[in-house]
Order: sequence, then structure tokens, then C-alpha cells
Amino acid sequence: MPVIVCPLCQSLLTRDAGQWHCPQRHMFDVAREGYVNLLPVQHKKSRQPGDAGDMVLARREFLAGGHYQPLRDAVIAQLRELQPASVLDIGCGEGYYTQAMAEVVPDVTGLDIAKPAIQLAARRCKGPVWLVAGGARLPLGDQSVALVTSLFSPLPVAEMARVLVPEGLLLVVTPAPDHLRSVREALFDTLIPHEPDKFLEMLAPQFHLHSRQEVRCPLALTQASLRQLLAMTPYVWRAKAERRAALEAHEQWQAEAAFTLFLLRKSS
Repeated sequence: MPVIVCPLCQSLLTRDAGQWHCPQRHMFDVAREGYVNLLPVQHKKSRQPGDAGDMVLARREFLAGGHYQPLRDAVIAQLRELQPASVLDIGCGEGYYTQAMAEVVPDVTGLDIAKPAIQLAARRCKGPVWLVAGGARLPLGDQSVALVTSLFSPLPVAEMARVLVPEGLLLVVTPAPDHLRSVREALFDTLIPHEPDKFLEMLAPQFHLHSRQEVRCPLALTQASLRQLLAMTPYVWRAKAERRAALEAHEQWQAEAAFTLFLLRKSS
């Protein structure tokens, strides 16, 4: 089981069926869905941090359609090969990838700052430990996790290094330079390529690159799945309303998702 600590005093949490508590008598209820909220109000930067409910629902529906199945398969293939004893999935969202991780890793923790996402995840899958928490203050003990994953999520470098065991592994998934190129060309006048390699600079010197892989997913989108895709991406917040409306009017749309997977090792 993962070493979970109190977000207020960093003492070890004792976990009972209905409540978690620490020696300082800080108590955290287990929600009926099965998750635990370890994000104290004083650690929040907004009333409802993280992805909004409509974005979470759009992502769940889109991913349930199997559009990113090749990416999930690639992530799980990595885990099967590595056979880590435990995984912490930071920014797990509604648990599409985390649920699959739990099928090949005995000890999985899914963590996200968005409560609506964790509620959905905990309802659908009872295997992992589900936590509402922020990456800036991971409620896990030092050197207590074998592998950390971050799929399209912020990278709290110091915290990830802290919770990983010596020479632990970090799996980062980020858009490749031409990810969803046709969608972005329809939304914006100027196309700015994604820059996956910038994350390697961000992660050094705490982590060094072990391997990298690219995964591509051809997408034949219906109008419904195109709208779900747009609702779950940050692109729409930067696009002009008329450009988004014109794109959403298409009954069919061809695109290609492209991802870069970095496997890194914690530096000694």
C-alpha cells in the first residue's frame, strides 16, 4: 500500500474503512465513491481547482470511444515491461489510463486536484487509491513510490523526485510537435508546434532520459466526438468563437493525435 501522509502535518495517515486520521487528530472522510479528499481549503488557489465538470465529462466520453487506445496500450506495455511495485499517476483525471495501470501493477494511486474527475474515477474503478490532492504538495511519504506517471499534466519536479525511490522511474506523456495539426490549423491563424523536448530541460538534473517513444493515433471523428475533443483541450479557450463554431459544424473530421512518451530515471 502507498505511504499516504497527512497534508497538514505530514504524519503517516492510518486508513480505516470510513475515515483516515493521523496522530495529530487530523481526520479525512472516505467519500461514498471511495476516494479521499486530501486538499485542504488553505491549499486551494480557487474554489473549484482543476478541470471543470463539463471538461471532465467530455474527456470521459471521448476516451471511452477508444480514440486514444493506442496511447493507453503503449503506456501499459511500458508498465508490463518495467514491472514496478507501485505507481503514482499525477493528474489522473477521470481515470482512463489509471484504471488500465491497475490491471498490471499491484499498487496504484490516482491523484488529481479536480474533485469531479476523482469522483468519476472512483465510481468506475475500485482498484486504485483515489485522492483529491495537488501536485505541489504530494501527500505521499519520501521515497515511497517506484514509478510516477504524468500524462498531459503539470510536472512538480521536486515533489516527484522526493516521493520516488532511489533511481525510481518517471513516465511523462506530452503532445508531439504535430499533435492534432488539422484541428489547430482550423482554429488558429498561426500554428505553433508543441515542444516536447522542453520538458527534458525542465526535469534536469533531477531526472535523466532513459528512453523515448512516439505514438500516433489516426482519428476519424464524428461531429459528436469532435466536439468532445474540443471541449477537453485547452485550444478552445484561445480560439475565436467563430473559428470553433465553424469547426464544430463539420459532420466528419480527419485528424491525427501524436504523442511523445519519455521514460526517465531519478538521478542519484
